[in-house]
Amino acid sequence: MPELFDPFLIKTLKEDKLFLEKTEVPIITVSSSYKEDLKEMHGLPARDDTPDIVFSRAHYSMALAIATAAWGKKVDHTKAWVLDPTNYVSKKDWKSIVLTEEIGKTIARYSILQTIKAFIDRFGRSKLPILDSITPPLLYVTAGIKHPILSLHIAAGNILASQGKTIVQVITDPHVRDEYVTNSYRKNMYFCVFDENTKTEFLEKAALLGIAAEPSRIFVTGAPIDPRTLKAKETKHPHRSGILKLCLTTGGLGTNKPELLIALEQLLPELRRKTRKLSLLIYCGTHEDIYKSVLELAKKHRVKVFDETDKNAPLRVLYHPQIVDANEKLQTYGFPWADGFITKPSGDMAYDAAAAGSFLLTLDEWGPWEERIREVFEQKQIGRRIVLDSIVPQLESLLSTRGKQHSWIEQAMLNAHALPTSLTHGAQHIIKVVKSVK
Repeated sequence: MPELFDPFLIKTLKEDKLFLEKTEVPIITVSSSYKEDLKEMHGLPARDDTPDIVFSRAHYSMALAIATAAWGKKVDHTKAWVLDPTNYVSKKDWKSIVLTEEIGKTIARYSILQTIKAFIDRFGRSKLPILDSITPPLLYVTAGIKHPILSLHIAAGNILASQGKTIVQVITDPHVRDEYVTNSYRKNMYFCVFDENTKTEFLEKAALLGIAAEPSRIFVTGAPIDPRTLKAKETKHPHRSGILKLCLTTGGLGTNKPELLIALEQLLPELRRKTRKLSLLIYCGTHEDIYKSVLELAKKHRVKVFDETDKNAPLRVLYHPQIVDANEKLQTYGFPWADGFITKPSGDMAYDAAAAGSFLLTLDEWGPWEERIREVFEQKQIGRRIVLDSIVPQLESLLSTRGKQHSWIEQAMLNAHALPTSLTHGAQHIIKVVKSVK
């Protein structure tokens, strides 16, 4: 058992281990620490102001999406349970977790550093210090699991597959990195992929690397979407007139921060017009620096920030230092409300926004997988690139009908409402795969 900072976590670790052993769908991800929320889940005293370490909202939200689909109306650890070994990294290894987050945040905020990230993705991802840190708690909590384990992060999946565990690995993007196929020759490893093109890419990459991957162990399931996100579009009508509701979002590492602030410099003055045509909701995630920057810009432009519960307000800002609460704020106030999202074309925000019936204006991509995601939603005429130096004119153009029956925005929202189940019900499809694997 790892030596932990907080003695309360010993209790949660033992209970999490037991829950994983007894549940139908044990889910492992590597996304963030959420120690205080863990303690609360297990009936222990918890603080609401302790910052989490966050690497990715996607790997958290997708794991939660699958668990939520399995649970139904209420949390039930016999049906599904999620564990992130980041919460249980030992005292001596915690510095490597902090370092990994700091490197990720620095790279994520500035496009000039993307070449560094590309190098890490190509040569160094398997050697990042976090892997050695998460391995001991990961092996401890999974030692007694007899069911197939659902993995939302390839690092965890590869570690456990090498230990002989039966793994169903979710490839969350329509893009296949080398490390996804590394263990695909193993008979105890199965894969859930985004679409048929991703399956073809997987098999091609395996062949090029000389790895015997069996097509019968690769299932096309689509992306895991939280059922609550899907429900958000049920009462949402495609925008035809009136106030346009825009949600601007960052990711788990604070990605595209400079772009978001450039966008706000143009959009905030629009909120002070007598004939206001916009309302804005800014999702800062767990990032206090982005939250403070947004508040400073609002003050500069003399725009009041209203309470997050006021759906008719010109400007609201969502922030919480902990990933569980930040994500719930987005679920409660973002997806059911927004006509459109200004976001990077990522596997969490883009999938979720489109599944919620919203259109997309995409910021710069962060890698080839996001280029592919952008292409997917452009082809479905739900998304398009943002013109960062001319956002207001772009929005005016997209709202114009010009003799057409629908504006681009209304048609994009109609297209989002009509997405096939292959892009909206991945969570349910993945659960079926897990339960079918022996």
